[in-house]
Amino acid sequence: MKIIAFAGSNSKNSINKKLATYVSHLFENHEVEVLDLNDFALPLFSVDLEKEIGQPQLAKDFLDKISSADRLVVSMAENNGNYSAAFKNAFDWASRQNKEVFQKKPMLLMATSPGGRGGATVLEIAKTAFPRYGADIQATFSLPSFNDNFDVVNNKISNIELDNQIKEIVRNFNS
Repeated sequence: MKIIAFAGSNSKNSINKKLATYVSHLFENHEVEVLDLNDFALPLFSVDLEKEIGQPQLAKDFLDKISSADRLVVSMAENNGNYSAAFKNAFDWASRQNKEVFQKKPMLLMATSPGGRGGATVLEIAKTAFPRYGADIQATFSLPSFNDNFDVVNNKISNIELDNQIKEIVRNFNS
């Protein structure tokens, strides 16, 4: 089984990428590939630009990566209560090639933030919207107060209760 994991962020030090990486590696005996949205940097989407340049190869490449997955682990960054511009742009370009961006792949949808709500707003937005674009959301997880609950030296959730919670989610997701 192949897991494709990514964060809805283009930050080089993305806390959501750290979370997605950690959680994706909890799936035992699976091939894991962690994507970086910086590898899919596309021009700012507009229908005018689309008419001018057509469909960019990077959007197709992003869709191909999703297509190669048996499961998706996605951790959304929250910027001003919504998706990051980098994610929204890649998503917009990809959806023009295939409205079912997530291609009915089983998804573990997550978010984290430095604040106590753990990206709850963007998580709720994605949980509502993604199924319209082919997401088969099997579970969700929010990690609040990233800096207090994640050990960046050892790259793992340091809060035992939250770590046990995500491990249980992964166990159930795996079955």
